[in-house]
Amino acid sequence: MKIIVPMAGRGSRLRPHSLTVPKPLIPVAGQPIVHRLVKDIAKVLDEPIEEIAFVLGDPAWFDDEVVGQLVDLAEGLGAHPSIYRQDRPLGTGHAIMCAAESLSGPAVIAYADTLIRATFDLDQEADSVIWTKKVDNPEAFGVVKLNDKQEIVELVEKPEQFVSDQAVIGIYYFKDVAVLKDKLQEVLEENIMNGGEYQINDGIKKMMADGKVFKTGTVDEWMDCGNKAVTVETNGRMLQFLHDDKEEKLVAESAKLENASIIPPCYIGENVVLKDVTIGPNVSVGRGTKIVNSIVKNSLIQNDSVIKNVNLDQAMIGNHVKYDGKFTQVSLGDYTVLE
Repeated sequence: MKIIVPMAGRGSRLRPHSLTVPKPLIPVAGQPIVHRLVKDIAKVLDEPIEEIAFVLGDPAWFDDEVVGQLVDLAEGLGAHPSIYRQDRPLGTGHAIMCAAESLSGPAVIAYADTLIRATFDLDQEADSVIWTKKVDNPEAFGVVKLNDKQEIVELVEKPEQFVSDQAVIGIYYFKDVAVLKDKLQEVLEENIMNGGEYQINDGIKKMMADGKVFKTGTVDEWMDCGNKAVTVETNGRMLQFLHDDKEEKLVAESAKLENASIIPPCYIGENVVLKDVTIGPNVSVGRGTKIVNSIVKNSLIQNDSVIKNVNLDQAMIGNHVKYDGKFTQVSLGDYTVLE
């Protein structure tokens, strides 16, 4: 099994936090988004991962340090790491084709801005499985249309009339991804574009036209990391899962606590200093950060920042920030100083 991860985008909706760190590498509940995504997919598949291919953007942005982190991630799962580049933002289909050399055999394609919780077996009768999540407002999403055999027969983007309540979350399984590769090559050669981009959906539609069987794989939880508000919410939800599962140590032994009250679930990283504070619930604090004389809940704070005299709720604070102030729902990017 292979995992293909297109992640070349700059993550503009998550600015200012994605101005200095690629969005897939922004930590949520103590680990970068793409790390959690890949590990969760590997856990769901429950079979050896042969290769993990990452499609990155501009080397000036996705630099050697980023590449090194991704190589470590793949090798930590016993997989061969492959690094590809998408030099122009020409869509999901184009991004996948940038990894053409890796497009053979069974594979999962997953976009690195979402997290899942799921337990199910892949349908061995299907040529492809598209992960979906039941939603209350399907008109806001791309959804699947099913026939009476519960096979996917159409992909419909933001339907005005009800089609189904199963939203596509951006994770796909292909029994042989080379078939998708051939169809996406046709899309490129025929210059089939939507919104000025080549889309994976057009390759999938060609597969459906050839009679390939598509089924759904429904996830239990789908957590987006598209903007600040939903990323903070996702951080809290992931912390609750980790707290309930007891799979990870959430408070580092090196953390220094002085008159500090921690209301779980929280993640407290290495060498964090908490003095005269109440932290939680649903708070992640990255390594080396110091928080003094403060109350913090439902917030995401990254590494090496200094936070004083605050009452934070629904806040997202980047790396190397200095903040001493009265505002509550702040969104501060890396190296911001407010004193």
